[in-house]
Amino acid sequence: MITLDELRAISMFEPLPPEPLEFLVGAVEDIHLLPGEYFAHEGDERAFFVVIEGRAEITKMVAGAERVIGVRTPGMFFGEVPMTLSTAFPASGRATEASRIIKLEAPVFYTLAAMAPSVPDHVASLARSYLDALQAHASQKPVAEACVIGPRFDARVRDLATFLTRNHVPFDRVVSEPEDGPDGGAHPVLELRDGSRLADPAMRDVARAVGLAVEPAHGEYDVVVLGAGPAGLTAAVNAAAEGLRTLVVESLAPGGQAGTSTRIENYTGFPYGISGDDLASRALTQAQRLGAEIVVTRTVRAIEPVAHEVLLDGGETLRAPVVIVATGVEWRSLALPSVDRFLGNGLYYGAARSDAALAQGQDVCIVGAGNSAGQAAIFFSRHARSVTMLVRGPSLAASMSRYLIDQIGANPGIRVETRHQITELHGDGALESLDVLDSATGTTTRRALPVVFVMIGADAVTGWLPPEVARDTHGFVLTGGDAAAAPQWTADRRPFALETSAPGVFAIGDVRSGSVKRVAAGVGEGGMAIAYAHQYLALGH
Repeated sequence: MITLDELRAISMFEPLPPEPLEFLVGAVEDIHLLPGEYFAHEGDERAFFVVIEGRAEITKMVAGAERVIGVRTPGMFFGEVPMTLSTAFPASGRATEASRIIKLEAPVFYTLAAMAPSVPDHVASLARSYLDALQAHASQKPVAEACVIGPRFDARVRDLATFLTRNHVPFDRVVSEPEDGPDGGAHPVLELRDGSRLADPAMRDVARAVGLAVEPAHGEYDVVVLGAGPAGLTAAVNAAAEGLRTLVVESLAPGGQAGTSTRIENYTGFPYGISGDDLASRALTQAQRLGAEIVVTRTVRAIEPVAHEVLLDGGETLRAPVVIVATGVEWRSLALPSVDRFLGNGLYYGAARSDAALAQGQDVCIVGAGNSAGQAAIFFSRHARSVTMLVRGPSLAASMSRYLIDQIGANPGIRVETRHQITELHGDGALESLDVLDSATGTTTRRALPVVFVMIGADAVTGWLPPEVARDTHGFVLTGGDAAAAPQWTADRRPFALETSAPGVFAIGDVRSGSVKRVAAGVGEGGMAIAYAHQYLALGH
């Protein structure tokens, strides 16, 4: 507990009369910090901190990296700007050595301000001196790690741009004509900061070139998580936080299908919504900070449950007593003969914020009636000339959240056509128009809709799993009681709730049979899986 003498040692408090100081003694939080421990995070609700002992750094995320922008020593403050402007913290604070700080919550600070007007005057003057520096940091453009060169409407260019965006690699974009590629017409071309170029590169080569991890650092782990969606990343966060050596294997980029959601508004704790990409970025940063290892552009060829081995596509064999399958699902494709011809040239599966350039000024078609389709329609309506949603069923209500239905209904840029479906695609090279069937009348019309995003549900891709892991008729992995009823389960105990029919192999998220296809549900399962993993390890495995 802070004392009157310690408060009087702070220059701003020294001239104050006894009454406000006695109020502070009974109202502040007296916090002791270890080196590296944060006492405030960028985006937190406002508060006021005073360093009593030790040393603290003020850090800010600038161009995707945490940067130290200030230092606080005994007698110095943090929180001047939020308290003066009634805003969230524009930066974070962490101890660099064993430290002691006091925290004044907003009501405490404003009560003190009423008792001692000199305090808010002094704080406001400090806030003004910091604002210019904060503005300069916030306005800095990320340093591009690479430049993507290629045609605007090209499947490989889009794949490369999406890969870099979802892996949070800043890059520039140069649009070229198909025949004007800088390397004999090959595209896309990835130009790196040192001037070297990769023509039509494989994603793993791209990952290596921009500094992403593609090789596991070890051969043995406590937990190997397959998939870096919300469920997998949450499992990694919990495992690493509890001291388990953890590896996450991801085939593309962190975030899974949720990472492509342009706005998630029903996730607890974000009252104004959050994009799937932002949510994935925070989870990834958290997992890495806690010590989890993440490799990208890698897939698993096989699991050997008895030997507790995981075989990667590059030939490496990893050992881990616990394997968590969080591989999610893949978008279903349109059952039309001309699909492959237009894939990446006007027809796309799924949608992400990085696809805004494809929709800019275009007449866009969204095929699907789920939440992902609704989020995409709202997002693209800010960029496209028009957005048309084609829905096979009679309404959106059966598969879409009410808040999205209401937003779509209030958006004049979005047209919803129920009982409609695409029957044919047309175009010379790139997609130009669609034949659309009105199931209610039986009539077909041709529409000039050159950009189509398809989100018509998804399937589990689990054929690579060993026969020891039982699945339902649709390929989703059985867990818990369902796994116990499968003939593959032969152990003399019941499987844990998220355990598959192969002991030590768990399944979470969308790949699990009976899962609730919501981000919050996947996050919950990710945390539960590690609790069950501990129980499994306690059995002596």
